[in-house]
Amino acid sequence: MTSTLVITIITEGLVAAGYAVWRGKPVRPMVWTSIIANLITQLFLWGVLNLFFLHYLSVLFLTEVFICLLESLALYYIRANHLRFTEAVLLSLSMNLLSFGLGWFLPI
Repeated sequence: MTSTLVITIITEGLVAAGYAVWRGKPVRPMVWTSIIANLITQLFLWGVLNLFFLHYLSVLFLTEVFICLLESLALYYIRANHLRFTEAVLLSLSMNLLSFGLGWFLPI
């Protein structure tokens, strides 16, 4: 769990920072929001996967959708990020697709 958390935080933090620089948004609040949201959502993910391990793939998919929504809301409601809701959703989707893809293919 620790190694996947570190990879997720680094990956999603880099995406958030890159997006902030690209779109002229404040980098520090965006990265901190990503880190804090990931600490919460990764604990949630691993808890749910441990509870429902017999249905791993379906639970993983549903939980990832829920996590993407939660991170979108966090990115949007933290006003220091200066994101519209659609920007927050697209950023969260980008961050989560990349970290999910890395997690799926890396032998951790």
